[in-house]
Amino acid sequence: MRITFLGTGAAGGVPLYGCRCAACSVAKTNAAFVREPCSALIESGTTRILIDGGLMDLHKRFAPGELDAIVLTHFHPDHVQGLFHLRWGKGPSIPVFMPPDPDGCADLFRHPGILDFNPQKAFSAFEIGGLKVTPVPLIHSKPTFGYVFEVAGGSTFAYLTDTRGLPQDTQHFLQIMKPDGLAIDCSFPPSDQPKGHNDWTMALHCIQAVDPARAWLIHISHELDNWRQTTNPDLPNRIKVAQDGDRVDFTLPS
Repeated sequence: MRITFLGTGAAGGVPLYGCRCAACSVAKTNAAFVREPCSALIESGTTRILIDGGLMDLHKRFAPGELDAIVLTHFHPDHVQGLFHLRWGKGPSIPVFMPPDPDGCADLFRHPGILDFNPQKAFSAFEIGGLKVTPVPLIHSKPTFGYVFEVAGGSTFAYLTDTRGLPQDTQHFLQIMKPDGLAIDCSFPPSDQPKGHNDWTMALHCIQAVDPARAWLIHISHELDNWRQTTNPDLPNRIKVAQDGDRVDFTLPS
């Protein structure tokens, strides 16, 4: 299984429009520090799954038939905005797996075009190609799923964006599984002010509770990047701050 982090940014991205903070200033001159909307590509054998549709150039990145499915974490615009153009395309329909959110986003359900929306149930696994996919509930302002991807007899990877902490049943499920990899929302620096996403402290607490072999911090705001530049906080070797374009390979056990 291969994971490519196509985008690692929170809403607004990095650089944030009009912002002159250090993180945004660096990203304006060095593309390596740019953060597009949070999204990832999962590949295993010939199976290719896109997580979230917030990238605005999906219709250019993926030719018809290149994606086996799209899985949506939730229907906030920065996670689905690229679907509004993609849906009017031609070619085979694209299965879209999603939380059971009757509101969706704008008119996507009324005019789905080539998108075939399929609501899922928490902890009810389904298969896409050679991958087993299990939706797990997260804590957010709209119905939101994380997803656990499993290769038969091989690796497991959990993708958990847009959450503040973890529901007890989700944490318990992941603790039993002990995934080989985990990507988790880490939107803000440490803070005493409640927000709708993990801050640095909460994200690390979630990782410690689940205890994956490796972990990546995603859904990162310019505020977090700016704080990291000024404080240079330490991280255990198994935890990394993901950047757009980072690629991770999980191999079958020998």
